[in-house]
Amino acid sequence: MSKCFPKIIVLLLLTSFVISCDKKEDLTTLAIKPRPKLVDFGFNLHDFNIINDTIQSGDTFGSIIQKQNLNGHQVYDVVAQVKDTFDVRSIRKGKPYTILRSKDKTNKIQYFIYQPDKVNYYVIDFRDSITAHKKTRPLTFKTRTIAGALNGSLSETLSNEKVDPALASKIAKIYAWSIDFFKLQKGDKFGLTFTERYINDTIYDGVDSLKAAFFEYKGKKIYAFPFSPNDNAKKLEYYDEEGKTLKNFFLKAPLKFINITSRYSKNRFHPVQKRWKAHNGTDYAAPTGTPIMSTAAGVVEQAGYTTGNGNFVKVKHDRTYSTQYLHMSKILVKRGQRVTQGQVIGKVGSTGLATGPHVCYRFWKNGVQVDALKLKLPTSTPMDSKYKQKFMETITPLKKVLDSTAAAKFRN
Repeated sequence: MSKCFPKIIVLLLLTSFVISCDKKEDLTTLAIKPRPKLVDFGFNLHDFNIINDTIQSGDTFGSIIQKQNLNGHQVYDVVAQVKDTFDVRSIRKGKPYTILRSKDKTNKIQYFIYQPDKVNYYVIDFRDSITAHKKTRPLTFKTRTIAGALNGSLSETLSNEKVDPALASKIAKIYAWSIDFFKLQKGDKFGLTFTERYINDTIYDGVDSLKAAFFEYKGKKIYAFPFSPNDNAKKLEYYDEEGKTLKNFFLKAPLKFINITSRYSKNRFHPVQKRWKAHNGTDYAAPTGTPIMSTAAGVVEQAGYTTGNGNFVKVKHDRTYSTQYLHMSKILVKRGQRVTQGQVIGKVGSTGLATGPHVCYRFWKNGVQVDALKLKLPTSTPMDSKYKQKFMETITPLKKVLDSTAAAKFRN
């Protein structure tokens, strides 16, 4: 037993040495592992000394690159050589830029990169002959379908659903002719299919377009599908599930997302005059300066001031219809001027007989003032029947996804 003991000790020491060597070899292997590439703008950034900064007040392209060991004459030459691609006067305060410099002892500028927005950027190459290129980061588009119920404003509800609230303004424009958003209530249901942009497949860049939608309004689902008979058309019109246009001759209201404070009435107590009298319009409350839109195309018939109306504009749309907008803080159109539907014609104020900032919206039909909220207004030209089959084939799968998502959401 005692003769074997020294042999066991030797074997243990040899084993320990082998294991120790293996560990050292593993550590060595780990130590020389190459660093992962940090790639941006098409460059491996590990290959450069980097300056990341933003344009400050008073900065110019010349003042920035002159700090990179370039004299005034060299700066002038650079500006002259890149002017056809990159206008150096276009740089703006707050926009980011990156300078890539060599890693040798000269630390010489190699590239200047300016980003006017999140997607586009300019690269000026200083290495040999000075060149400039405009480049675009790769974009990917992902489609998402959601269903929900209003809880607060539309933008608040979308934000709670992790959707860019800016989509609310797109929806308001699409439904401007068919839904009075002042009448939407908490709990009203909706469904949306939309595409979202991603830069480099990872950086969220907002909502790109709306592909399909529905809103429950006055107990009915109102669908919206974009469609154009011409595949190359830049402008799309929106139609319901039967191919009827959502775009009417008149917008539902002259403002967006603001409360109705007083309706058309034959007998209303006037808050300023303190007496009962007819109120031949609809009051929409809004902060001073809120844009007021013409609800239909037409010609400005009157634009001026009276004691009761304050600053006001009246628009004649055709032989039958006219509209008027009262109490403006500012008038933005002139008598005789032609205006388009949705064009801003003034700003909300409280001029004339008004207790606070609002617009009183008045509506004439055949020379008689009527209640715009109860009037059945004319629609635009319907879809040509020859495009109906193509339209139905386009929207059928979109509607199926929208309805099934809503059904699953509200099953309980």
